[in-house]
Amino acid sequence: MKPGCEYRIRPFVDADHSWAAALLTEYWGSCVIATRGRLVDAMSLPALVAVDGGGDECVGLVTYEMRGDECEIVTLNSLRPREGVGRALLTAVMGRAREAGASRVWLITTNDNVPAIRFYQGAGFRIVAIHRDAVTAARRLKPEIPLFGEGGTPIKDEIELELKVGL
Repeated sequence: MKPGCEYRIRPFVDADHSWAAALLTEYWGSCVIATRGRLVDAMSLPALVAVDGGGDECVGLVTYEMRGDECEIVTLNSLRPREGVGRALLTAVMGRAREAGASRVWLITTNDNVPAIRFYQGAGFRIVAIHRDAVTAARRLKPEIPLFGEGGTPIKDEIELELKVGL
């Protein structure tokens, strides 16, 4: 985190709806997210918002879903990369997961998303599965998933990462 960069994490509120929908559409192609063979409306999930500590500007969003004793991070976006926004949101979700009694926090990213893989591994997450050609199958559910990522890398596989909590 850069010196002087502080963020307040708060629950998503109705006034965030337009901003969050635009952010999700910009970064994910729509508010509907494909994860492990199913579609999830991220706008219907619990969410946390990062707000610039010096004002009211929204600078990050994380959506997540509690199922049983697991918490899936469905989306995480920072509008200020490498300034601690993502880490602050991740820490807040981990706290929510622990409070809910989760034993595992997990997420899916794609094979082309090396910065995300690096970020989550740096936070203690481990790769637990590579779902070969899962993105190819997900395109049948969500055709707007691009064929190629940054740098022209073909997007084909889902990478599953997890962090055990409460241990």
